[in-house]
Amino acid sequence: MLLTLSLAVVVAGCGSNNGNNGNAASNAPSSEGATESQGTVDTGGEKVTVNFMHLWPEGVSAGQNKIVNQIIDSYQTEHPNVTIKQEVLDNEQYKSKLKVLSASNQLPDVGVTWAAGFLQPYVEGNLFTPVDDLLSGELNGKFVAGTTEAYAINGKTYALPLEFNIAPVYYNKAIFEKNNLEIPQTYEQFKTVVKTLSDAGVAPIALGNKDRWTGSLWYMYLADRIAGQATLAGAINGSSSFTDEGLMKAATEVQSLVDVNAFVKGFNGLSNEEAKSEFLNGKAAMYMMGTWELPNFTTNEDIPQEFRDSVGFFKFPTVDGGKGDINSWVGGPGVGLFVSENSKVKDEAKKFVEYFVTKWGEQSVTGAGVIPATKVDTSALELPQLYIDLFNEMNKASSITLFADVQMQASAAETHLNMIQALFGKAATPAKFAEEHDAAIAK
Repeated sequence: MLLTLSLAVVVAGCGSNNGNNGNAASNAPSSEGATESQGTVDTGGEKVTVNFMHLWPEGVSAGQNKIVNQIIDSYQTEHPNVTIKQEVLDNEQYKSKLKVLSASNQLPDVGVTWAAGFLQPYVEGNLFTPVDDLLSGELNGKFVAGTTEAYAINGKTYALPLEFNIAPVYYNKAIFEKNNLEIPQTYEQFKTVVKTLSDAGVAPIALGNKDRWTGSLWYMYLADRIAGQATLAGAINGSSSFTDEGLMKAATEVQSLVDVNAFVKGFNGLSNEEAKSEFLNGKAAMYMMGTWELPNFTTNEDIPQEFRDSVGFFKFPTVDGGKGDINSWVGGPGVGLFVSENSKVKDEAKKFVEYFVTKWGEQSVTGAGVIPATKVDTSALELPQLYIDLFNEMNKASSITLFADVQMQASAAETHLNMIQALFGKAATPAKFAEEHDAAIAK
């Protein structure tokens, strides 16, 4: 109940002031004719091709990729006149291509999107079609409360969520044991862990801040723990300011972590995938990321079992004198599926989305270790302990604050991400960081 209420309040409080990293948003064009990126129907109206673009490639998303292919194979078996044609990209490539395709009105029939502000310019450009009809059919009542609402604009739902995520700090238990370290409960203890690892020649934290949103996670937790969830949410939606004393202290603390070499060398020039490799290869002790990474630490057989067994997690610690709650998380609904407004095969595309979301639920839990947006009874399932522990933590969360770049409108989100990178790179002071945010959000 707390989780549902908190998420509903956070999402509702953001209203239309939302956006992800802005790279798909600002150039959304008006709708024109369908293009080659959209599916085709043969002249007899029997053979149908649905183009599906997603971000679960083999290797880095092995569990999800396997499930996607299983769902597609079964759908094609049950619908022999339909061919699902895939285009698979990694996360950052996907975002870039989605922006390009939207500008030229060549969106796939079915694709992946993020919620809230990331969604908004596509809706305003009439590029995504409403899917409320699917919510009144087989999927009625199947979603976790508060998830589909994040994909609604002006009373209509424009995508169906697949995942729900929170962002813990994963850590390598073997490295911690070797250096006689315990899970930090307070931020002071956390800084001691960082210093001990750094002095031992071990990179404390894997961070790929070339992608920028990765650094935003660290800032958001510091802001939450120091200034409190309500203050952070107010600054993001423009009802208060980033010059708040607690938020300024959070920005200052980011640079303090940089000064003590908390992050892997060259972090501002590394992509998230490159930084993640440092953690997977045992070269960095900690890695903060959403629970969409759970498969790599539980079910992905491409990653050695010895390493998977060594991964634990902890909640971002409390800060002495801070207003935050250790059970307050950064997270929210994960990616969802949209249907292109201009698809030539819109009806079949919607049928595929309905089928995909239905099958994704339990299969994503057992096959990939993903926390789905649809309701799944996990009591009878044999699941990894790491998954069970994080699932339970999510259910007792005091609040969940939606990722800042997802909340903000596109242009403000781009400013946020650029300033995050500048803050971590010490190219901007905390005061400049706050000033630029306030100006962008007000605009």
